[in-house]
Amino acid sequence: MKPDHLPTFTVEPWVVREPRLDLDAMGQTESVFALSNGHIGLRGNLDEGEPHVLPGTYLNSFYEVRPLPYAEGGYGYPESGQTIINTTNGKLIRLLVDDEPFDLRYGTLHRHERVLDMQAGTLHREVEWESPAGRRVRVRSTRMVSLTQRAVAAISYEVELVSNGNDGSGAAGDAALLVLQSELVANEQLPGRDADDPRLDTALDNVLEPEQSRAGDAGATLVHRTRKSELRCGAAMEHEVVGPDGVQVSTDANEDLARTTVIARVRPGQSLRVVKYLAYGWSSRRSLPAVYDQVRAAIAAARYTGWDGLVAEQRDYLDDFWATADVEIDGDAELQQAVRLATFHILQAGARAERRCIPAKGLTADGYDGHTFWDTETFCLQVLSFVAPEAAADALRWRKSILPLAFERAETLGLQGAAFPWRTIRGHECSGYWPAGTAAFHINADIADAVKRHVHATGDTKFELEVGLELLVATARLWRSLGSHDSAGNFRIDGVTGPDEYSSIADNNVYTNLMAQQNLRYAAEVAAKHPRSASRLGVDSEEIASWRDAAGAMFIPFDERLGVHPQSEGFTDHQRWNFEDTPAERYPLLLNYPYFDLYRKQVIKQADLVLAMQIFPEAFTEEQKRRNFAYYEAITVRDSSLSACTQSVMAARTGHLELAHQYLAEAALVDLQDLAGNTDHGMHIASMAGTWTAVVLGFGGMRCEADGLSFAPVLPASLSRISFGLKWQGRRIRVSITPEETEYRLTDGAPMRLRHHGEPIALDDEGPATAPTPTPEWVEPVEQPHGRAPRVRG
Repeated sequence: MKPDHLPTFTVEPWVVREPRLDLDAMGQTESVFALSNGHIGLRGNLDEGEPHVLPGTYLNSFYEVRPLPYAEGGYGYPESGQTIINTTNGKLIRLLVDDEPFDLRYGTLHRHERVLDMQAGTLHREVEWESPAGRRVRVRSTRMVSLTQRAVAAISYEVELVSNGNDGSGAAGDAALLVLQSELVANEQLPGRDADDPRLDTALDNVLEPEQSRAGDAGATLVHRTRKSELRCGAAMEHEVVGPDGVQVSTDANEDLARTTVIARVRPGQSLRVVKYLAYGWSSRRSLPAVYDQVRAAIAAARYTGWDGLVAEQRDYLDDFWATADVEIDGDAELQQAVRLATFHILQAGARAERRCIPAKGLTADGYDGHTFWDTETFCLQVLSFVAPEAAADALRWRKSILPLAFERAETLGLQGAAFPWRTIRGHECSGYWPAGTAAFHINADIADAVKRHVHATGDTKFELEVGLELLVATARLWRSLGSHDSAGNFRIDGVTGPDEYSSIADNNVYTNLMAQQNLRYAAEVAAKHPRSASRLGVDSEEIASWRDAAGAMFIPFDERLGVHPQSEGFTDHQRWNFEDTPAERYPLLLNYPYFDLYRKQVIKQADLVLAMQIFPEAFTEEQKRRNFAYYEAITVRDSSLSACTQSVMAARTGHLELAHQYLAEAALVDLQDLAGNTDHGMHIASMAGTWTAVVLGFGGMRCEADGLSFAPVLPASLSRISFGLKWQGRRIRVSITPEETEYRLTDGAPMRLRHHGEPIALDDEGPATAPTPTPEWVEPVEQPHGRAPRVRG
C-alpha cells in the first residue's frame, strides 16, 4: 500500500515541515499543504506557479456541467454530471531577478523549506536561490485562507537580495532589479487528462466566460461565468508594497488576466515586500454588479484589517478551536502529528462551508470531481458536531436545501419521500453507475443518523424542529416505500448496496436495515414531539404508526451455523475470495478484477457489518461482536480509506488494542505517507475524520445518546496517554486516559453527569473526576487476508 517514494516531512507536534524541495512528491505535498476555510480552497502550489502537478484554486460548489454518456441507456440514469473547476488563480506571484525568472528548475537552489503551521493556520515558505547569472535572493512567503473573513485569502511575499561577495558573479553592493508580477489568471492551463476520457477535455477547457475586468492602481477584479452551469464568480486582488525608494507599481487587466507589476532596484541586505489580499465570491442568482461589489467589499474589509490583523484573527480562531478539539497522544510522535493534521483538514473542509456541501476531498484537489458522498454525515459530521457544531448544522441545512431535488429523484424511481443523491455538488444525482450509486440508499439513513447525533450532541431542539423534522419525515417515507413486509411479517429491504462496494444489489444488508430502523423510529419520535409541524408535512398518527411498525418488524439476518451476522442475507454462503493467490500488485481489487466476480465472493472492500456494530452496539451481544469482528477481519482487504478507522474502533471495543493502534495509524497517515498512492488527487477527508472517531469512539469508548454521554476508555500498552476534548450541549469536556486512571474535566459550562464503564460520574467546576482505567484482558488474535495485515511501523 505504501508507494516507493515519499516526501521528507519532519515529525513535529504542531507543524508539517518539508525541509527540502522534492519534485517527485510534489502532487502529494500540494494536497497536504492546501489551505481552505470550506468556501475557498488554495492548493499548496508554489507561489510562482511552476513547477506543479495540479494547479488548484477552488470555490465550494462552483462547478461546471459535463455529459454522462452510456454505452446502453436506461430509465432513470442521470444525463449529466457536475465537476468542480479550477477557478481564477490568485496565488501567483512571479519574480524576475535581473531578467532571470525565479524558477527552481534553473540556477542553484541553496535552501527550500515549507511549513504548514496548524496553530497559526498558515503555510510558510523560505527559499534561497541563485540565478544562472549568479544573483542570490532569499524569498519568504506566508499564505493564509481566513477562517474569520470567509471570502478572503492573503499572501505576504518578501524578497531580499543576498550579497555574493566579490566572486565575479556580481560585486558586493551592486543593486539588482527585481520585478514582481502578481496575477489573477482565469482559464489556467491544466495538465493533460486521461486520453481515454475525451468528455473531460470538451467539458472543462476554458469553461469561464469573461464578463468584466477592471484594474486600479494596485489591484484588479475579474468576473467570469461558467458556460453551462451559468454560475458567476468574482475574484479581486489588492496589494500593499513596502520597499526601497523608487518602487513603481502598476496594474493592467484583460479578460482572463489581471497583473500588478512591482519594480524596485534592491541592494544586498535590502528587501521588497508585497502583501497580496484576495477575495472570492460566486452566485447562481446575483447580477454581475452585485458579485463585483461583493468581492470589492470583501477586499476592502481585508485591507482594513491588514495582514497583521488577519494573522491575529486566524490565531485567535484556532486557539479557541484547539482548546476543545486537540487530541494528545503520548508515546507515538508520528501519530500525534498525523492526528492533528487530520483534525486541521476536517476543520478546513467544513468551517465556513455555510450551507454548501463538504466534498470528499475537501477543497484540496479535484478528486471525485469535488463531489460529496455519505462520508460527510457518517464520518465528517461525527467530528464536527462535537468540535465545531455550527459547521455540522450548516452541512445538514444544506441537505435540507436540496430536498426538492431528492423528492424529484424519488419520484423518478417510483418511491415516496426523498432519495438523496449518492454523489453530487448541488443536489443532482451525478453517479452514472447505479449499483454503487442509486442502490446505495443507506445515504438517506446516514443523514437521519447525523441529525439525531447532532441534536443529542448540542441539545438544539430548535434545529431538530426547523431542519431535522423535514429531513426525518422525507427519509422515513423513503424506507416505508422501499421496503415491504414478507409473509412472515418481517420488514425487508431488498436489492440495495451497503457501505461495502464489493457487494452490490443485496437483500437485507444489516447496516442498511439497522440504519433504516433507527431512521423510522427517530422520525416517529420527532414527529410525535412536534405534531403541528409534522401535520403541515402531511404526517398523521397512522403514518407514524406505520413507521414504528416497520421498524419493529425490521429483518436482521443471522447465520446460526456460523454464529455471525452475514453482511447481507446469504452473504456467508458465497465462495470466499482466493486471497492466498492474489498478488500484492493486484490490489486494489477493483482496478484488477471485474466487479461481477467481486460481487459474488466473500471479499470486503471496506468495513460494513463492522460499521453497523460501531453505530449500533446495543444490537449485538458482546459475543456476537467478537465473533463478527474476527470473521470480517479475515475477508476485509481495506481497498477503501474509509475502512481502517472503523476497524480501529471495533478492534478497541473487542479488546484488540494494539491492532486498534495500528489501524488508527493507517487512517491518520494515509496522506502524510500517501498510503493509498493517490494523495495527489486530494486529501482523504473521511479518513481524516475517522482518526478522531478511532480515538474518541474506540479508545475513549464514547457513546452519545439522548440521556447523556458515556465512556468506556481503554489504552493499548504502546501508548502512555490519550487526551481529547469535545463540546456537549453548551459545555466543554476533556477526557484524559492513562493506564491507571481516566480523568474527566469540565472546562466550561454547567455541571453534568456522565457514565464511565456504566458507572455514573458527576462533573462540575470544582475539579476533575477520576475513575480506574480497566486493565486489558488477553483476547484471541484475529487474522487479516493474506498480505493485507495493517502495516507495522518501525
